[in-house]
Amino acid sequence: MKSLYSVAEIRSIEHTMAAALPAGTLMRRAGEAATSAARDMLAGRKVLLLAGPGNNGGDALEVAANLAGADTDLDADVTVLYLPGATAPSAETAQALARARASKAHFVDTLPLGRDWGLIVDGLFGIGLERALAGEMRLLVETINALGRPVLALDVPSGLDADTGAVIGPDGVAIHATRTITFIGDKPGLHTCEGRDYAGQVQVAPLGIDPGQRPHAGAQLNEAALFARHLAPRRHNSHKGSFGDVAVIGGAKGMAGAPLLTARGALFCGAGRVFVAAIDPVALVDFAQPEIMMRNAQDFDGGDATLVIGPGMGDSASAMRVLSKALDGTAPLVLDADALNLIAASPDLQGRLAQRGAETILTPHPLEAARLLGVTSAVVQGDRLAAARELASRLNAVVVLKGSGSVIANAIGAVVINPTGNAGLATAGSGDVLAGICGSLLAQGWQAWEAALGAVWVHGAAADRLVAQGSGPIGLTAGELPVAARAVLNALARQEP
Repeated sequence: MKSLYSVAEIRSIEHTMAAALPAGTLMRRAGEAATSAARDMLAGRKVLLLAGPGNNGGDALEVAANLAGADTDLDADVTVLYLPGATAPSAETAQALARARASKAHFVDTLPLGRDWGLIVDGLFGIGLERALAGEMRLLVETINALGRPVLALDVPSGLDADTGAVIGPDGVAIHATRTITFIGDKPGLHTCEGRDYAGQVQVAPLGIDPGQRPHAGAQLNEAALFARHLAPRRHNSHKGSFGDVAVIGGAKGMAGAPLLTARGALFCGAGRVFVAAIDPVALVDFAQPEIMMRNAQDFDGGDATLVIGPGMGDSASAMRVLSKALDGTAPLVLDADALNLIAASPDLQGRLAQRGAETILTPHPLEAARLLGVTSAVVQGDRLAAARELASRLNAVVVLKGSGSVIANAIGAVVINPTGNAGLATAGSGDVLAGICGSLLAQGWQAWEAALGAVWVHGAAADRLVAQGSGPIGLTAGELPVAARAVLNALARQEP
């Protein structure tokens, strides 16, 4: 299990360990772990350490003392920009400051200009920061970011919210780190919203705390182990009926491409049969993928099919009737795109959705989630985990809040952040493919929670595979994803690395 700890959970662990360990132990351990990471990253002799007024600054001072100690074998030129606060530092930080001043480190009051830093260590502010960086501190962060040098952030990049991944403040700034070494446990904000851009590579330093001494974490990182029970090679003695039917309902006039992408996602991820039931039928066959069967949504009887509703569906009366009928039915549903917008505009549909007993997955992007919640997309992005949890609870469904670090939540409060995927997914139609993969796994008997986890992981891994092969991220298209997703899913079933 790859646990993600909130700031409150980390503080609870710190409080417990502080009572059991000699004073300053955790800070010294953090300094040792960060020193090792700094050694790995060092691209030149000159090291700049930014030490803020709190315990995050104390961690940076420990690193300075270690790198510039008399007994070190590292030929480093260590400079410390120490920015004390208005109040006295904690006893642990004061001890770290004394060690650093006793070392060969040079202390300065302003940022030295014209230096070719081999590494910058960010220890300005940690997980306790609540206000946007302003004034001289903002200017310092902007200057550091403009240098373009390797940056190691301690615990969390300064200015980034460790819980949400949002940059603190409506017009805030944060350190752009090359790597973040985060202490005690991993943090949600390093993996979603702005987190993946600002944190860089994330390394967890548990500081010697035994897993048994930690409380249950409120969130997790997605991984194949969370849906592994469904991953197995197919039995030879099987047939198309063994793997379920998926019916994609959408395709209003001028929007035929969206349901076709969804259908291909379902087909290439293993559904036995795939239909497109179009609101406004314009073609009798998908010539690129003739296995997909075309129907008219108005008179389509889905039978036992899993329904994926919304891609390119529009907001016509016909679309509303089809959606209303599906919500009252017992078929497993994946609701995406226009279906979500119609539900957002109708309290009646929201109530009927919340009363469903069958498996249901919602796949909104931030604006669709905002419409469903009656807020702005900025509010959703300000706390993606809270928004996903609220939607899942309110609508009694599994919710996939798409975006950088997609968030998967269920009605009882479980939340998972997905680590796979890249900027190549920021293209029209990639969400349609994801909805199709969700529907395919549901049709094959996966429960909604595991289907959502598996679909999001596979979808992101497909994009990663394409980029590794040279296709993207610039110019990667949604139409490339189904074949790559098939390869990823088969590798998982064969338990390949």
